Amino acid sequence: MDEPAALEPTRDVRATLPELIEVLLNRGVYLDLDLIIAVADIPLIGVNLRATLAGMQTMLDHGMLRDWDAATREWVRRSSIQDVPFEDGEQLAVHMTGSYLQRDFAEIWRPGNLYLTDRRLFAFRREPRELLWQAPLEAIRDVRLQMQRTVGGEPRPRLRLELADDDHALLTAADPLRLYTGLRVALERHGVALPEQPIEIAEQDERPLLEGHVWYQEPRVGAPLWRGGTGRISRDAVLSWISPHDARAAVVVRREQIRGVELVSDRTPTGSGRVLVVHTDGGSIRLAPSDPPRWQQAVRALAAQDVPAVDAGEGDGAHSR
Repeated sequence: MDEPAALEPTRDVRATLPELIEVLLNRGVYLDLDLIIAVADIPLIGVNLRATLAGMQTMLDHGMLRDWDAATREWVRRSSIQDVPFEDGEQLAVHMTGSYLQRDFAEIWRPGNLYLTDRRLFAFRREPRELLWQAPLEAIRDVRLQMQRTVGGEPRPRLRLELADDDHALLTAADPLRLYTGLRVALERHGVALPEQPIEIAEQDERPLLEGHVWYQEPRVGAPLWRGGTGRISRDAVLSWISPHDARAAVVVRREQIRGVELVSDRTPTGSGRVLVVHTDGGSIRLAPSDPPRWQQAVRALAAQDVPAVDAGEGDGAHSR
C-alpha cells in the first residue's frame, strides 16, 4: 500500500497585504481574545480584548459610530457656514465653491462660495468679507446650463439664471448638476417648474467684432506714455485695451459710456498719424490703431447712431460735438 504523499505547504496568491487591507476595510474584523502573558510559567498579565476593525463606511453600514459621524458632519457644516450672512431663520440647502460673473465696468469672475437657502441664492467671499451677489428665489424665472470656453480653451458648464427684471446671472459651481437639482426643488415652492435635467444652451460666439494691435496713450504724472497692446471690441458692446504685461485691461468702456468719437492728427509711436479719440463720461481716451478709420467706424457702430463721428483732417485738431 502506497504511503500518502507528504503534505506540502502552499501559498495562497490572494493572501497579500493589499488583500488583507481590502478585507479589513470592506468586510471588517471582529476580535474576541483572551490573552495571558506569563513569565517562567507564572501568569502575570491577563488581557481580555474585544474590538472591531473596519473602514468607516463599513462601520456605518452596520450601525456603528453613527452618533460620532452625525456629530462630526454637524461640526463640519457649522464650520463651513461660520460668519456667513444668513438671515434670521434662513435654512441652508446647498453649499459649494463657485464664482459669479460681475459686469460692472468689465466682466470679471469673482470666486467665492455659493449658498442656496430656502429664501435666496447668493455668492459670498470670506476673505476679504464681501457679499458678491444674491437673488431671492421668487426673482429666478429659469435656470439653464450654458457651455463657455475657459481661458485655456476647454468648454465648461455655467449656470445661467434668468431673473425677473429681464436680467441674467452667470455662475460657475463645483457641482453644477447638484446646484441645479437644489434650485429645481426650491423653485417648485415658488411656482417655477424646471425639468429634471437642465436644458443646455449652445456655446455663444465670443469672437470679438474687431481686434488688433493698438497703441494706447496712458496718462502719467509727468507726461502721457504710449503703450502697445491689444484693442478689442467685443460682441457685448465693450471697447477694451490691455497690455501683454498687465493682468487686467487698462481701458474698459461700455457702449452707454461713450459720448463722442473722432480722428485727430497727432504724433504716434510709429510717427505722424491719426489718433482715435473716444470721449467718455470719465474723460478722453486716445488710441492709435493700425487702421484708424476702421476703428472709428466700429466704435461709432458700438455707441449707436447718436454718437457723432468727426474727422478732423490732417492739419488741425478741431472737432465738433
